[in-house]
Amino acid sequence: MNGGMVAAAAGLVWLGMVIAISFLEAPLKFRAPGITVPLGLGIGRLVFRALNIAEAVLALIVLAGLALAAWPAAGFWLLAAILILVVQLAVVRPVLQRRSNRVLAGETSGKRSRMHRVYPALEAFKVVALLAGGLLLLATL
Repeated sequence: MNGGMVAAAAGLVWLGMVIAISFLEAPLKFRAPGITVPLGLGIGRLVFRALNIAEAVLALIVLAGLALAAWPAAGFWLLAAILILVVQLAVVRPVLQRRSNRVLAGETSGKRSRMHRVYPALEAFKVVALLAGGLLLLATL
């Protein structure tokens, strides 16, 4: 198996995880009977922490695969997805974490953080980048 194939496979697995968690599990959990906002936030924190760890591992696999493949041009898309992940982890998640801490502590302010719009927008861009990168890399193999 060559590096490009490894990078493409890791990117496409990553894509599936993001779609399953961010676009299916996250919005649906709050519609389940008996799920309160604090309970949903608690579940979401656990799920997204696990997703982010898996994403970081997959990002490292993507980087290793791209390095072995001598950085094909299609790898730009996967590098964009990695950059988006870094922004999410370093900038957006800490803001959302502070907000969820306040909600879990009982603060009932109805004002949502702008980051509640930024995070899903970044997820959508990451989906596009992972899909494009994975498919373009496969097309070059």
